[in-house]
Amino acid sequence: MPNKHRTPCPIPFVLLPLSAALACGTSTVLAQTTAINKPMTNAVIRPADPKQVLERTSFQTSSPFDPRISIGADMVMCYGLPFHQADIDRIKKWRENGYRVNVMSGVAWGEYQDYLYGRFDGIDHEDEVQTQSNGDKIGHGGDVYYMSPGINFGKYLASGVKHALDAGVEGIFLEEPEFWVRAGWSKGFQSEWKAYYHEDWQPPDSSPDAQYKASFLKYYLYQRALRQVFDFVKAYNKEHGTHAKCYVATHSLINYASWGIVSPESSLARVGADGYIAQVWTGTARTPNYYDGVVKSRTFETAFLEYGVMMNISRSIGGTVWFLADPIEDDANHSWRDYRENWQSTLTGSLLWPQVWRYEVMPWPERIFRGTQYPTTDSNERKPGEAVTKEAIPPAYATELMAVVHALNNMNQKDISWESGTQGVGVLVSDTMMFQRFGPQASDNHLGSFYGLALPLLKHGLPIEPIQLENATLPHTLSMNKVLLLTFEGMKPMKEKDSAAVAEWVKKGGALVFVDNDADPFNMVRSWWNAAPNNFESPRQALFHQLGLLRTTPAGTYKIGKGTLIYSTSSPAALSRSADGGTIVRGLVKQACAAVGLKYHETNYLSLRRGPYIVAAGLDESINTPPHVIKGNFVNLFDGALPLVNSVTLEPNSRTLLLDLDKIPGKGPQVLAAACKTLGEQVLLDGTFKFFAAGPDEIKSNVLVRLQSAPKSVAMDGTALATDSYSYNAAKHILQIRFTNAAAGHWITVH
Repeated sequence: MPNKHRTPCPIPFVLLPLSAALACGTSTVLAQTTAINKPMTNAVIRPADPKQVLERTSFQTSSPFDPRISIGADMVMCYGLPFHQADIDRIKKWRENGYRVNVMSGVAWGEYQDYLYGRFDGIDHEDEVQTQSNGDKIGHGGDVYYMSPGINFGKYLASGVKHALDAGVEGIFLEEPEFWVRAGWSKGFQSEWKAYYHEDWQPPDSSPDAQYKASFLKYYLYQRALRQVFDFVKAYNKEHGTHAKCYVATHSLINYASWGIVSPESSLARVGADGYIAQVWTGTARTPNYYDGVVKSRTFETAFLEYGVMMNISRSIGGTVWFLADPIEDDANHSWRDYRENWQSTLTGSLLWPQVWRYEVMPWPERIFRGTQYPTTDSNERKPGEAVTKEAIPPAYATELMAVVHALNNMNQKDISWESGTQGVGVLVSDTMMFQRFGPQASDNHLGSFYGLALPLLKHGLPIEPIQLENATLPHTLSMNKVLLLTFEGMKPMKEKDSAAVAEWVKKGGALVFVDNDADPFNMVRSWWNAAPNNFESPRQALFHQLGLLRTTPAGTYKIGKGTLIYSTSSPAALSRSADGGTIVRGLVKQACAAVGLKYHETNYLSLRRGPYIVAAGLDESINTPPHVIKGNFVNLFDGALPLVNSVTLEPNSRTLLLDLDKIPGKGPQVLAAACKTLGEQVLLDGTFKFFAAGPDEIKSNVLVRLQSAPKSVAMDGTALATDSYSYNAAKHILQIRFTNAAAGHWITVH
């Protein structure tokens, strides 16, 4: 939080639009501050945000600038490649209203009919549409199709990117490089197969080997398309002296594997990406999975693991990462209550990864704040034949959203501490999870090979980290965990060196829990482990050879160098469907922890401190102990009223975001929480406290200010507010101010 007692730097002030810059002022010189606020024009004098350069928060929109959706994030991603002047004008208008501007566009699909029908290069490219075995094309509505990208497709995307760079955007986000596993029958894909493998195309569903090879080719084709565009951007930067960045907005590996999609995932940095957006939201996280034999949606747990695998990629290979949160989802049939509960679950899951502090706070704010209506009740709450009533976003939820957005700007904290079960346990995952998702011998459709190992630990309070196997050879990827879980059921080590890195980690002192029954039919795919001179029947046998064990080694516990292997011949997917599967997995991990001197501990909650913020989740399907109680002096940020609370009970399925008032430095006046963007805090010589507040038009705002004594009056833009618009808590020294947001902003003055 800002510290009002340090020597203040001059705060630049600008007029909206930003092109009309004014003089700067400070919070300590009354004469300067008074001069700044003289009415020089009819525009509101708005302070610049010195931290905006960090791009902490962002959102995407296909809309022109609209004060109803001006949510005050640092960055806006204008959606769609700017092939037309209207798109260029849209970029300019958002910039004029104070936003850093980037462009986002689909890489697998979009309004790319010029390419599809030959208007770009004189060649018809309809043979590049992703096609199923029955000849059906896979589309995104109308003639917006998912593409099997040929070499000219990357050139076409680069031509659109050039228009964006010429317009001065600061970054290019290519969204969702997705190739469906049920595709692979188009003429274009068959030609790519011939060129890549130097053999005739095989129907992807004809054998495990054909499916695996088809998926690897799909993986490669989007690597190539992304590399083409990113190479173009870097060449453009060099030629023009610009510094535009390249990013990919992508679902998690876990979700793509669950939904049957292939995407480059862990290789993004290797094709030139400077970072990515981890697209996790209710729509992905409510995908059902099995735990202890029960299949259902587990939104919080799934989101936590999805965000975790994306964080791990960034930590291993570098790059900037944003976590996405969506206050609703694409499925418009749920109620606002359902959206709010699931948004809180996914957001909590994201905040429990403190390594990340940048957020795409919402996609498409136009469908949230411009009156779009959704059901007032869920379908299971309505009687048969009952009419569906709809409403726009409830005002309390809108205010809560803006209060959380304000807090997300402040998540780059150094004071990090956990209250949870044992830390330092990870589960290995591979991009090849996406390669086994189609055909008669495909892996289980609930991804039990992963969830069967991960959920038993997370459900008992262990913040387990998914770790990318493809990055195992990189420094610190494995060394940050003392215990790892691994199976080759449902996935395979892509390269021999990845498996060897795990073996080396064990020899140096790690404890590996390996759970696999050798029954996966994809063990037979042609790859490094069964090629000469290895000639192993499965990657498990190859790993055991690297560990110094026989391929016929039975289940048991083995000392390997300074480390330990605990081998179970169970199927993780079968364990996920068994009532005692979780107990079995936790028993194996308990043994592994003992082997490396790691104290094993379980809780029915997860709680993380990030500076003055506490993020917590109560867990269901967990240990049967009393709910954990957090005591202190807090603001509840998951309530638009911003109530002050002294304790929070982490009941099962509860989600919590708190501001700890006792952890905020200093004693002087300061904005603590706000359902708007606040800037330019000033303490004048006469003790008056001022700040600027801006948010989407018509959304109710709520601001908490630390104030040592009750105010004499509160004014907005020089006009006194009615006394029922603010209140003062003398015991907590908190002033609460209520008003209606405006994108143009208001100056709030506390006397």
